[in-house]
Amino acid sequence: MKYLHTMIRVRDVDASLRFFCDGLGLKETRRMENAAGKFTLVFLAAPDSPEAEIELTYNWGSTEDYGSARNFGHLAFRVDDIYQTCAHLQSMGYTIHRPPRDGHMAFVRSPDLISVELLQEGHLPPQEPWVSMPNTGVW
Repeated sequence: MKYLHTMIRVRDVDASLRFFCDGLGLKETRRMENAAGKFTLVFLAAPDSPEAEIELTYNWGSTEDYGSARNFGHLAFRVDDIYQTCAHLQSMGYTIHRPPRDGHMAFVRSPDLISVELLQEGHLPPQEPWVSMPNTGVW
């Protein structure tokens, strides 16, 4: 058996690519447009684990409400510098829902409310503004 990918339904491909690629640094590995089925599939992978992909599925013209995405736990990524990653995402307008107060773990949500866990390899020394930042919303 081989793990292939996790599929996420998205409402806006560009907004999702901004979050996952520009924000988190994932790379688009391939894309498929299916006019007959009226959907687009975009596959993404982290540079250090290209075999484990995320599939973004956009159903053209769909008005389906995907809800708050609480039925899905989270995606997790190891990052080189959790403070830099969180500051970058924050500068792009994303809310850090669980700040990395411990220098090790943080949570942010994608435009489609998918919870993303960021994990620092090891622990960085606690630092402001993260130490004093409260949790926001749910993740």
